[in-house]
Amino acid sequence: MKRLAIIGSGDLGEMIAYHSINDKHYEIAGFYDDYLDKGTIIHGYKVLGMTEMLLEDFNQGLFDTVIIGIGYKFMKFRKKIFEKYYGKIPFGNVIHTSAYVDTSVKIGTGVFILPGCVIDKHVMIGNNVLINTAAVVAHDSVINDHCFISPAASIAGKTIIMESCIIGINATIIDNLTIGPNIQVAGGSVVINNLSVTGLYAGVPAHLKKLF
Repeated sequence: MKRLAIIGSGDLGEMIAYHSINDKHYEIAGFYDDYLDKGTIIHGYKVLGMTEMLLEDFNQGLFDTVIIGIGYKFMKFRKKIFEKYYGKIPFGNVIHTSAYVDTSVKIGTGVFILPGCVIDKHVMIGNNVLINTAAVVAHDSVINDHCFISPAASIAGKTIIMESCIIGINATIIDNLTIGPNIQVAGGSVVINNLSVTGLYAGVPAHLKKLF
């Protein structure tokens, strides 16, 4: 079984480690974390060093593949670290076996799909994407790179979510819409129109609450 290194040792990193082991995807080589000392034990696994050590350690055979376990509060850093090592270190996917992922779905790399998700026919999922517990992505939709889809979010058919978006818990996006890059949709919101201005949208229907 391949050995997975996880960037970030917080809640998301721990969750990736848990599902990787319990759903039999990978062995865990350890964490990389810029804020903890090398050798620190977190969730039963060792911190192997800072992120700047990733390429050297990979070349020395300390792990086989890597995934980013840094949460949605650090979206720019998630994108930066992915782009820094993409093509130099293999990024792994953790797709829980309880998720329904249609055979026609195309999935990038560095993707984490949690239990109970439904990913319907001809959906396209980019790189470094997280789709959280029980989220639904309906037919022919596109989730672009670096997006976070929160638990129980519902994305209707032929919807395009552009890069680095956060779709909040239990949010609903109706069909045939485009959500522009770097947009955040608050939990429980209902999106009925295209969103293009970068900011936070909330409400039923969702409207712009805050510019970024």
